[in-house]
Amino acid sequence: MNVHPAPDRHRKSLVRRLSSAALAVLATAFLVAPPANALALPTPREFVSNLDLECFRTTPYQPPSVTLALRHLNPVLVNFPIGQVTLGQREQLCVPVAKNNVLPPPNTIDYLRFVDLSCYRVTGTALDQSLSLRHLNPVLQSVPGIQVVLDRPEHLCVPVAKNGLVPAPDVLRVISHIDLLCYAHRPNVPMNRALALQQLNPVLTGQIPTASVRVTDPRQLCVPVLKAGDTIPPDVLDIVRWIDLERYDIIAPAIPQVTLSLRHLNPVLAGLPGETATLTGALQLAVPVAKNGQVPPG
Repeated sequence: MNVHPAPDRHRKSLVRRLSSAALAVLATAFLVAPPANALALPTPREFVSNLDLECFRTTPYQPPSVTLALRHLNPVLVNFPIGQVTLGQREQLCVPVAKNNVLPPPNTIDYLRFVDLSCYRVTGTALDQSLSLRHLNPVLQSVPGIQVVLDRPEHLCVPVAKNGLVPAPDVLRVISHIDLLCYAHRPNVPMNRALALQQLNPVLTGQIPTASVRVTDPRQLCVPVLKAGDTIPPDVLDIVRWIDLERYDIIAPAIPQVTLSLRHLNPVLAGLPGETATLTGALQLAVPVAKNGQVPPG
């Protein structure tokens, strides 16, 4: 007579109880956004042309010293070396917005509303590369393009989650690989355009009201980069390599101070401690552009 099955059943029951307990702990550690139900990926052009980020000044924070090896992803700059950068002080948090009540299409907004980028001061070598930029977002199609010469990198903007709200896996596998290196440039021809900005991320929709802003001088071009140690899935790379955002200064009304907890989403920085950031004012608007006539496919 076999007397072993009962202990085996006890062991399996114990494993199930321990697994359930671990899942319960994880579930309370972070809020999880509703399942994306196997969202179809937007085309690169759908994703990029609808990505607008409002950048807020944060209370200063100095992260642990981390040196990162970077390389360019966009075809226009892929042959230009970057080398290494060291994360300096966090200065801004850039969050997704809609302009003039024109919302991204349904297949795209579920991704874009979770693109939150924390921006840290960095230094590096000037590119001295001349580029022709033209706007991709439908709201700004009538705004003339600009010609700029890239100078030194000033910020590295990396993906974070706010207040423990982590997007669904389909969304996370895309936005966790959005790393942008922001270069100062010259000249700075002002746009002088009035826009209404509406928050898209669930954490901020009830805290920061829709605001009328005036877009003034362009300051930086933020371009996609790869951090050494990060592995980007091919279908995700087809999107993130086209994310070029021009950051304009804005004149904006005062906001109520909003305090947030941040944690890094990119695997390379996932080991860094969480951060607390208080938003103290709107500084810039980052809008999608194409470089040298190379438009995202799709």
